[in-house]
Formats: sequence, C-alpha cells, structure tokens
Amino acid sequence: MKTLKEVAIGDTCKVKKLHGEGAVKRRIMDMGITKGVEIKVQKVAPLGDPMEVTVRGYQLSIRKADAEMVEVE
Repeated sequence: MKTLKEVAIGDTCKVKKLHGEGAVKRRIMDMGITKGVEIKVQKVAPLGDPMEVTVRGYQLSIRKADAEMVEVE
C-alpha cells in the first residue's frame, strides 16, 4: 500500500482509497481528494510538513498526517 505521503516531488498519482473515519475523512473529501482523482505533488515544506499538491486544477496544502490516509497507485 502506497500513500500520498510517500509520493516523490514532481510525480503524479491516482487516488485508490481513502482511510480514516468521520470528520477527518469528510475534510479530505471536501478538499477535492476523492477516489479516482489525479494528484501531482508540487513541493514539500523545508521541515517536511505540509506538502503542496495540485488537485482538480488548484493548489492545495495538506499535512503529512492527512496525506498518510490517502492510498494511491
């Protein structure tokens, strides 16, 4: 299982499944990260958290803890 947290800078991946429950999962889905969507990792902050990704044509900053809940292929 590969998560969004493990994707290298500049790589594109496709969301396979969302883990987590309740409000956490809902927040991730509200950001536009849903099953089947493509995500490109743009950059990572100097200390490693958060990371900036492109989802559905817009830039999004996501914490590594949240990125760990997004399974990708």
